[in-house]
Formats: sequence, C-alpha cells, structure tokens
Amino acid sequence: MNITAILIGAGIVGVLGLFVGVFLGFSEKIFKVEVNETEERVLECLPSNNCGGCGFASCAALAKEIAAGNAPVNACIVGGNQVSAQIAEILGKEALEAVRFVAHVKCHGSCDVAGRVTDYSGIRDCRYAVLAPGASGKGCLYGCMGLGSCVQVCDNEAISVVNGIAVVNEEKCFGCGECARACPKGLIEVIEYKERVVVSCASKDKLKEVKSVCSVGCIGCGVCAKLCKSGAIKMENNLPVFDAELCTSCGICIEKCPVKILSVWGDKAI
Repeated sequence: MNITAILIGAGIVGVLGLFVGVFLGFSEKIFKVEVNETEERVLECLPSNNCGGCGFASCAALAKEIAAGNAPVNACIVGGNQVSAQIAEILGKEALEAVRFVAHVKCHGSCDVAGRVTDYSGIRDCRYAVLAPGASGKGCLYGCMGLGSCVQVCDNEAISVVNGIAVVNEEKCFGCGECARACPKGLIEVIEYKERVVVSCASKDKLKEVKSVCSVGCIGCGVCAKLCKSGAIKMENNLPVFDAELCTSCGICIEKCPVKILSVWGDKAI
C-alpha cells in the first residue's frame, strides 16, 4: 500500500471539502433572502387556502402587502374578525370589522319554470357545455345551465345545484369568488353581505322572448325604476341595475315586480 498516495488523496479531498465549505458559506451570504418577520407572522394568521377572494394571488402575497401597509388588516374575507384582530395586534393597529361577502346567482330559472328545448346529454360541466348548441337543454341563453361547474370548485360546499339551478348556502359561503370565476356565463357575482336588493335574472331579451323560455324571467317593464323614489334603479339592457348607495330598502320595487325577480340579500329583511 502506498502511504504517500493515500496522504495525497486525503489531502485533495480535504482541500476540496474546505473549498466547497467556503464557497457555500459565501453563497449563503450572497444569495440570502431576507425574511420579513412581520410578514411571516401575518402569514401564520391567514387560513392558507389561497382562494384569491382578497384580490391577491395567494395568502403569502396578501401577507406581504399587509405587512407593507398596502392592504388593511381585515383584507382576508375568509378569516373574518378573528384574523383581523390577530393581524392588528401584530402590527399594533386598531382591529377593523371584517367585511363579509357572499356569492349571488343571477338566475332563478329552475327546471319547473325554464322551458326546455333539448335533452342535453354531454359533459356535465358548464365550461364545456356552453360551447355546444342547446347547452344544458334550457331555452334561455342567459340562464344557469345547472351542470355544477361552480359546485366542483367550491371547497366549502356552499353551493349546490337544486332542480337545475345553482343555489348558494349563505351560511357556508365566505365569498372567495371561485364559483364566480368558474361560471362561463358570468351569472354568479360576489357581493357584500348586507341589506340590499338583488336581481335574480340575467336575460337581456324583451318580454316576448323572455316569456317564451322562462316564466319568471325579467320582462324589462321598468316598473321598479319608475316607482323608486330614491332613484336607485335604472334600466340597462332590459334589466334593473341597483345603486346600493342610493337604495333605502323601502321594498316597493320587490312588492311591485310582476315576475318577482327582486329579493333582499343580507343580514336583515325589509
């Protein structure tokens, strides 16, 4: 056995090891990513479901903006008041009341009232069916197809299809907006959960066309707008559009609507 060769090999290994160690040490300092402790603590408070309901791509992105002072402590709509209070304590700020949002389906044309023109037997997914003629079998081109794309993306089981129409469970819904993004017709809107009047129809057709495919569709009569004393309603594309700031919740529009597409959505009833 050549002792010299062994010593030389050991020396080479030792020098290489020393070089690698020094290189890694310098690399750690050069490429070190500074960790914002405040940001990390805020992130720990967030639910980590990355729903996007706050308007940011992920909980990590929201935590970064909150820590930087670019987003309010109550920005997480899922966490509610509890998370808002925790984040406020970390930042030394006053806790803000969390604003609750919920999803609302702008259609109530169930199988009982919406006329059928075909027997749809394709893929049970609205995002595919909307590309096919006679999608879902209903005659209304604007209405809910009832195939459940919204149901598939809801992690909270807050939406279901009942008698051919998507129905939101307001107690389970926290307004993340996943269902709204999944609806190819844009029939689901995320709105603030407070006393307000909502419109459960999206048809832009006129009376004759509407009545031929749905007995509860908006006929565009404009009675609600004419009777609204606060000027909170205007007609656009044969549909009433509400200004929530002007609405006084008097209820006359709901009472006088001939097809009953208007209703109250929120914590209180008119």
